[in-house]
Amino acid sequence: MTSDTVSVIVVSRGRPDHLRLCLISLLQQDHSGFEVLVVADAAGLDVAAQVLPKEGRLLLPCDIANISLARNIGIGAAAGRIIAYIDDDAVAEPSWLSRLVRPFADPDVAAAGGFVRGRNGISYQWQAQTVDATGAGAALSVPQGISVHRGAPGRAIKTEGTNCAFRRGDLLAMGGFDPAFAFYLDETDVNMRLAALGRMTAIVTDAEVIHGSAPGDRRGPGRVPRSLFDVGASSVIFLRKHAGARDHARAIERLRKEQRRRLLRLMVAGWLEPRDVRRLMHTLEAGMTAAAGRALEPTPPLAPAARDFAALGGTGPRPHHFVAGLARHRHRLEDRARTLRAGGALVTLLVLSLSPRLHRMRLRRDGIWEQSGGLISPSDRNQPPIRLWRVADRIRAERYRLAHLRSFFPA
Repeated sequence: MTSDTVSVIVVSRGRPDHLRLCLISLLQQDHSGFEVLVVADAAGLDVAAQVLPKEGRLLLPCDIANISLARNIGIGAAAGRIIAYIDDDAVAEPSWLSRLVRPFADPDVAAAGGFVRGRNGISYQWQAQTVDATGAGAALSVPQGISVHRGAPGRAIKTEGTNCAFRRGDLLAMGGFDPAFAFYLDETDVNMRLAALGRMTAIVTDAEVIHGSAPGDRRGPGRVPRSLFDVGASSVIFLRKHAGARDHARAIERLRKEQRRRLLRLMVAGWLEPRDVRRLMHTLEAGMTAAAGRALEPTPPLAPAARDFAALGGTGPRPHHFVAGLARHRHRLEDRARTLRAGGALVTLLVLSLSPRLHRMRLRRDGIWEQSGGLISPSDRNQPPIRLWRVADRIRAERYRLAHLRSFFPA
């Protein structure tokens, strides 16, 4: 593991309840050498002050709907040699940060990204991709564990904004994130700039977060967009910065088709009406038009923080217990889980019902990881929909499945 200090930056606006869970997950990290910087509105800063100990936290006000600007505020204040990012509507596995920063022991590695599970905590939302100069992604096959890949001009190794890390020196030198990307393609632009320099990016398959995709300024429940203006604007700015002019028309037409298909799927699912599809497509066009005439500003180097690093208190390795049984014994299981948690241990609670209910994983407000689902139903979407299990065998299988993410104690 790298001995470098780490600054974890969380940007939040309008989602204090989700931010609370994110910060609870950071307090459970088995990495002990990191600080947390929360860049947020007033409600978010209030939550951070309640959840995080004073030592090793930094609360930075920002109530502007521009994620790149907010991330740069964090970069300018960070004292760690590595900067990691997680979204406010995500929770990190206890081993997340240790795994994510491990590749930086190699001085040639400039960035790292991990895997992302979706709202159910089971299915993967994001794994590994490359991205080209038009913003088009392609799946990247990677082995289990850590793999290191070199970018090239016009083709980058993509990291996902809710689970990524960079060397602070690189971010400072390149001027951090480009504020022209208020939302969408912001970290992809950084990936492309690193690729142009031939820098190395690590993909770490077992550095995992669960991403809730919570409602916010730009999307409502069900990930329904409120506006596509920033998607359109960021897409055109990305093309102007990275793609040749001959590729612009093709990429813009692809964007129109992709977004229209997305909206039609939401309409079929009952989330949108036909007039909503028309309105949202108009906002996409408005964003593209606005960005086409906007001057591209340079991103001058950022000044480093003039302060000492201080690690967040209360983190580091500790026992992690696995409590499991049938739903009819839930009261007893809950008592056991809460007692262990009150003693400072980390706890995963598995509750199996005698039903075909699909499995879900979540982090609760009391800091207990809870997985629930049917005894016979899958906890991996690649498993068959129904499999007959003995209770003891299923408990052992689930413990084994999670063991690479959580160091259960006793063995």
